[in-house]
Amino acid sequence: MNFRFEKILKHKTFTELIKKTEERESDRIFCRHGMEHIISVARIAYIMALEHQLDISKDIVYAAALLHDIGRNAEYEHGISHSQAGADIAEQILSDCGYSQTETREIITAILSHRHDKFDTNASPLDMLICKADKLSRTCFDCKAYSECNWSEEKKNKTLVY
Repeated sequence: MNFRFEKILKHKTFTELIKKTEERESDRIFCRHGMEHIISVARIAYIMALEHQLDISKDIVYAAALLHDIGRNAEYEHGISHSQAGADIAEQILSDCGYSQTETREIITAILSHRHDKFDTNASPLDMLICKADKLSRTCFDCKAYSECNWSEEKKNKTLVY
């Protein structure tokens, strides 16, 4: 079965930005935002969508997850929100990969809101999936920088959920 998110994985802008993020974060002691992280987020989000019987396609879940941190380099280089930068970058990638304007808006909204701790009643299931999967992808219980991390104790993952 062919998925459009496979085109994202091969998209020139995507591959270049993920590589830059991995290079920039190679010495980072805290959570990283490269390919391993975004694949974990995608898999966790999709498992959660299946468990909760949500009517969201794998293609949409994976696209949002793959692109949720694509703006990290803009944050490092220019000090702007990686969520906003990522939304701007994702729009072109999604268009190039055949996503409709409606799908693109849905994915961009999830990218913009993936850092929220609380959602209002307007949040979509995709918004909440990407946010929760992003947090659950962290293996705080095995992190060498656990004591230096600025995440609160309540927020840290102390067990493996997915």
